Amino acid sequence: MTDTTAKDRQGGFSDLRKMFGSGSTGRQFGILGSLIAIILFFQIMTGGKTLSSQNLINVVSQQSYILILAIGMVMVIIMGHIDLSVGSVAAFVGIIVAKSMSEWNVPWPFAIAIGLVVGALAGAWQGFWVAYVGVPAFIVTLAGMLIFRGANQAIGQSTTIPVPPEYSFIGSGYLPELPLPFDFNVLTMVLGLIGAGWIVWNEVRLRRQQAKIDADRAPVWVSVVKVVLLSAAILWAAWLFATGRPGTSFPISGVILLVLVVIYSFLTNSTVFGRHIYAVGGNRLAASLSGVKDRRVDFFVMMNMSVLAAIAGMIYIGRATASGPQDGNGWELDAIAAVFIGGAAVSGGIGTVIGSIIGGLVMAFLNNGLQLIGAGADTVSIVKGLVLLLAVAVDVISKRRGGPSIIGLMMRRRDTSVEVIAEVPAVVPTSGTNTSSQPADLPKG
Repeated sequence: MTDTTAKDRQGGFSDLRKMFGSGSTGRQFGILGSLIAIILFFQIMTGGKTLSSQNLINVVSQQSYILILAIGMVMVIIMGHIDLSVGSVAAFVGIIVAKSMSEWNVPWPFAIAIGLVVGALAGAWQGFWVAYVGVPAFIVTLAGMLIFRGANQAIGQSTTIPVPPEYSFIGSGYLPELPLPFDFNVLTMVLGLIGAGWIVWNEVRLRRQQAKIDADRAPVWVSVVKVVLLSAAILWAAWLFATGRPGTSFPISGVILLVLVVIYSFLTNSTVFGRHIYAVGGNRLAASLSGVKDRRVDFFVMMNMSVLAAIAGMIYIGRATASGPQDGNGWELDAIAAVFIGGAAVSGGIGTVIGSIIGGLVMAFLNNGLQLIGAGADTVSIVKGLVLLLAVAVDVISKRRGGPSIIGLMMRRRDTSVEVIAEVPAVVPTSGTNTSSQPADLPKG
């Protein structure tokens, strides 16, 4: 009877661990738990200001461009690279876009297109040196940081260039009000309902896939609790955004961020190219032997990073209503910190878009909370540095002691696909067979 009771208890705990996927452990939710703890701590310390509508709007508006950089940076770090140039690229694109509108009379939609093209060209330049010349990304992007910062100051002559009011909407605008008799922003609540609906759909899809391959599934009640909790959190946040100060709602920059999160989450989780990123980052030689074009992956990941930096820079000058010579200073450090706090491994091969966004929000609410309680800039900088150091040190110490990598556990895939490929064999031709091979469709490592 004792063994049966112990087994039942173990089964109950195992069921709870499956709330966010089979194979989950309590440690895997440390980052999300830290975010919740930070928010609750500062909510108490500030007398409820942290979760006020206006403060949440400020956090999204102030951090959206950093979170956008984190989306691209996690892909770079998964590949085993680093990009130190993102702040300078953002500033370089920002000054070109601002000048094209204010001095060259280019309409703002075309100016945005110009900014995207300039960002892609800057990324292609750096991607060429990394992928096809073989210069380490650290050196290439360090050079890029100097080159594009100097180009920003040369083009703008170290002055501030204003942007027209209609362009500022992408950085400081909000979802518009509809002519309906409600005391809240309808579009913001619709956005929240879409988010809650996606949570439900994703859980149903996951259970169907697990049933199709006869995989171990959590009990229905676990899925119901998961969906209810996440949906309630999304709808509550949407309500806070929708009922803020008149004239405000969910920021347009936040909408752009959400769209990018959805796109890049799909890209990294559900496409061949995304799986190639993880394969190359986890074991470049094995991926190359299996047919993955690792140089091409390097090139496009570096170019993509600069395109996202361009988007971040254009959002920033919209919020600031001008482009200046000091734009982008330190952005690369904030983006890198968000990615590592969000669970990426220093050695590459591990990391997720969602994890990086959570890591960025940890830094954002930590920074915001310290400012609300009156901490100085020196204290904020020290605390942020300690948090980054601790996040990486915990994983390194765990692996050194022979235990499992906490970061590796946190980021391990828990869906229906194969989780780990221990070794990717090379294609060995045999007599009478075609020696050509197609790139392998590899799951994430």
